[in-house]
Amino acid sequence: MPKTFTAYFESPIGWVKVRSDEAALLSLDFVDAAGRSGGEAASGPDLPRVLADCLGQLDGYFRGERTSFSLPLRLEGTPFQRLIWDLLLRIPYGKTTTYRELAEAAGNARATRAVGGANHRNPVSIVVPCHRVVGSDGRLTGYGGGLWRKEWLLRHERS
Repeated sequence: MPKTFTAYFESPIGWVKVRSDEAALLSLDFVDAAGRSGGEAASGPDLPRVLADCLGQLDGYFRGERTSFSLPLRLEGTPFQRLIWDLLLRIPYGKTTTYRELAEAAGNARATRAVGGANHRNPVSIVVPCHRVVGSDGRLTGYGGGLWRKEWLLRHERS
């Protein structure tokens, strides 16, 4: 089993926990500051390049200097989930799409709930921009990090 590494990034909307192995980003989630316990590495020379690059790219994103990410990803999920995550990567910075539009792009316009489920299971939020998906009426719906974060991220990308 490959060794995994963990680092934390303090963003304007809370702590982000980032995990990788030597070669690829594995997960990126919002956590409470209390979640930083457990002896996990926060920084240092032993972090793999992909993790250090991710922290730098997150910093650039939150500063408004970066509009996309260039990181190797290892996303584990069903074929449908991976298809949806790939489609999410195609949503331009500052733009949104709907669950229905994603379902149509995936080949089944009636699969909006399945698209929502795949969005919810996205292991690398922000990098795979599930926050850019809104309801058919334009309302903000569902975001694992909280709707207030989704709203912040969309406003940040529009400014």
